[in-house]
Amino acid sequence: MRELGIGLIGTGFMGRAHALAFNNARAVFELPVHLKLAALADADTERAQRCAKDWGFAQAHGDWQALINDPNVDVVAITTPNHLHYPMAMAAIAAGKAVYCEKPLAVSLEQADAMRRAASAAGAAGVVTRVGYNYQHNPMIVLAKQMIAKGELGEIISFQGEFSEDFMADPASPWSWRCEVEHAGGALADLGSHLLSMARYLVGDVVSVCADTQTVHAQRPAVKGSSERKAIAVDDQVHALLRFANGARGTVSSSWLKHGYKNHLSFEISGTKGTLAFDQERLNELQLCRVGQDGFQRLLAGPALPGYAAFSPAAGHQLGYNELKTLEVQELILALAGQGEDGTDFEAAWAVEQLATAIRVAAKEERWVNVATV
Repeated sequence: MRELGIGLIGTGFMGRAHALAFNNARAVFELPVHLKLAALADADTERAQRCAKDWGFAQAHGDWQALINDPNVDVVAITTPNHLHYPMAMAAIAAGKAVYCEKPLAVSLEQADAMRRAASAAGAAGVVTRVGYNYQHNPMIVLAKQMIAKGELGEIISFQGEFSEDFMADPASPWSWRCEVEHAGGALADLGSHLLSMARYLVGDVVSVCADTQTVHAQRPAVKGSSERKAIAVDDQVHALLRFANGARGTVSSSWLKHGYKNHLSFEISGTKGTLAFDQERLNELQLCRVGQDGFQRLLAGPALPGYAAFSPAAGHQLGYNELKTLEVQELILALAGQGEDGTDFEAAWAVEQLATAIRVAAKEERWVNVATV
């Protein structure tokens, strides 16, 4: 069986999630290739060595370029802060290696465009790229897409989506790299990009937008508990109107200030025959109302859904965040083996960045913006 060497850059929350996903994929699925956890890199060499040992990676590097140059690495998984996605991905593509990069793709549309062009050119040689929009790999979201495609909701007329959390709700929460414009920070990039990708995945292309963004807390402590304040220029919340290519209308909003929400990626999709509703905080459920019903019925995830069945033979036992990441890794591996094309590649991720850029332009210029013109 062909062997694929996995190289992981970054050891934070997402680095751990990727390590779990690669390990879980080997245990849960009958993969067409053998996965070898070949190398792990972190700027903190001591941490890289410790995590490599704990997570099962054969080699540790204190320099990400050394990992890309490692002959045992075939797939480069990037889980670093956003501003490092571009140089790392471009170096990996130039080395002819597959890239599995966390979202957002880049910190500017120019960088995202260069990345998708490099990926397209390398694709002719078999180089695969994927971006970590893992919520779309939820079996319930796949079911929702199938129901829409089969016409069970009729003609789609509206999408109402929100992704809100409260981890920045306290004005005393300190500054971080997410608060820098140069790092594509803000609620739109950090949370909203997931929602925009979801809207495109389920409903289709967006052709024009009108939007408003707001920075509620203009300053934050430089570090936790510090009296030194740093200016904040990124958005705390964003609201946008969407016009889809298929004629549907939509709204999206995102905030990292909403008390009580921990992972409120939610949407309602309405058609001429019914409405579907979803909330990531209840990720094993869909709410469905068909014409003639007086309210919603609950659709519960179970083993009739292939992705669910891989983890549990019984309904109601529930999948979680790390299972979604494992399903994303499975689709990455199938693509690398030439057995599937599912997942968000660099081209699709660039389209999300183009849409996010159009929203920023619309908010700044206070007008409707044609997405194709940005």
